Amino acid sequence: MKVLHELNKERHGDRAGNYLAAMVDNRLKSLDYVLYNPHQVEFIDYLHPDGRRTYVRSLSFLLQKAVREVFPTAQLRISYSVGNALYCDLVFPDNREETTEDLEKLTAAMLRMVEKNIPFRQEKIPTENAKKIFSDNGFPQKALLQKTRGHFFTSVYYLGDTADTFYGPLVPSAGYLTLFNLCLFHKGFLLQYPHPDDPQRLDGPPRLHRLVEIFEEHVQWGNIMGVKDIGTLNQKIQQGLTKDLILTTEAFHSRRYAEIADKIYRHRDRLKLVLIAGPSSSGKTTTSKRVATQLKVLGLKPVVLEMDNYFLDRENTPRDENGEYNFETIHALDVPFLNHQLTDLLAGKEVEIPYFDFFTGKRSFRGKKIKLGESQILIMEGIHALNPALTEDVPSGVKFKIYASALTSLSMDENNGISTTDTRMVRRMVRDAQFRGVTAEETILRWPSISVGERKNIFPFQEQADVMFNSALLYELAVLKTHAEPLLHRILPISPAYPQALRLLKFLSYFTPIFPKEEKYIPYESVIREFIGTSRQD
Repeated sequence: MKVLHELNKERHGDRAGNYLAAMVDNRLKSLDYVLYNPHQVEFIDYLHPDGRRTYVRSLSFLLQKAVREVFPTAQLRISYSVGNALYCDLVFPDNREETTEDLEKLTAAMLRMVEKNIPFRQEKIPTENAKKIFSDNGFPQKALLQKTRGHFFTSVYYLGDTADTFYGPLVPSAGYLTLFNLCLFHKGFLLQYPHPDDPQRLDGPPRLHRLVEIFEEHVQWGNIMGVKDIGTLNQKIQQGLTKDLILTTEAFHSRRYAEIADKIYRHRDRLKLVLIAGPSSSGKTTTSKRVATQLKVLGLKPVVLEMDNYFLDRENTPRDENGEYNFETIHALDVPFLNHQLTDLLAGKEVEIPYFDFFTGKRSFRGKKIKLGESQILIMEGIHALNPALTEDVPSGVKFKIYASALTSLSMDENNGISTTDTRMVRRMVRDAQFRGVTAEETILRWPSISVGERKNIFPFQEQADVMFNSALLYELAVLKTHAEPLLHRILPISPAYPQALRLLKFLSYFTPIFPKEEKYIPYESVIREFIGTSRQD
């Protein structure tokens, strides 16, 4: 019998503190896990995505404990990620706002716990007992989530006498959490953690105020709808309110599409090209079609040009440092040819549009020709649409730029958000399996390179958009659950994708499913149709 942290010290000596968790037979385990038999063990550090998640979860608990000590009457809310940070706020009894002095006190309390190396510990207890602990500690959302999930036992974590729950392992003790920062931001503050590529570096405060405003808008709307977390979403579904939830959420989206079209219409005399960008599986294709429909209502004649059709043939696609095809770089597109066609189109010439076949990896021409006439406007979507290099031959004054992303406004509970990246990965997994002949295993294994590409090629340009659109739907993960789970279950335990498959299966297990027979309420023009297709019951 041996505890993982003992084995870690034996293997790594003075460097043992760099390792935050371990893969035991391809399953993520905390370093207090006890080995009774021979196992395959791989220790992971901050550079590993699961190591990073372990660090951030533990850091969140450290902040929670500090708030309990310094401001015992305040409630901490941890909402969502903003760059390499978590957006937080404190709810004081007198509704005052946080100050720099408040954050200095919290930082000092956190550093004291780091210096004392206070241990984290975990207990698995009956869910009824856990619900009482959470309710008594002012965590009604946590209690509701455990109730609607319907499991007999729940894992409860302790830091000193403070109890909480998290959806994955923590580091062994506070002494591992040596690098963080608190800074005022927007209407709250940020809990900053190290850069994903450099555990010794913190970024400066992100300049993403517009993105946060979009998040806040959806959070407020979710509160109005009575759906602010997984527990309240599950309640709606369990109470038979799925149809109303779907239709109301879709109506909210329709209103936003119309508002974007109104902005374009007001500048119709100069605008000739609408560019729609966003990270993978953010709903760019649907956004382009829905905006086009709203422009038609206003009397314009939009023409949609899909950027995916300008991919280079597969054999000409650049490769990354691992020798794999890099589909996320702008150089995977035939940029000179695209600019040539755009210039011709905006000059009133007719062009033949290419078609890219994802199954064969080939671009071909099928006789589809377009020409812009009077009252017509060109709409083009793709992950690089906001990169000036993509349309460098097109004058900036004729462009209108839209940034779309799936900024999930739901939270798991009071201080555990839902990763927008996970939402997009589940979307892509379902879509790729249905329409692109790509397995869930392949999607998971490609995702690290996708994420690197997004950080390099997409996120730096998002604040340059004229308007931002949040394509997330309150109910979508309950729908995606029934599509994604069978795909994830097919991934074998020996696969390098298996740990992520287990993590996503656990995440999806918290949702009450919206079954295929209820998908008939989802409009055919909904963004979720881009990923699930038409209902299996239609």
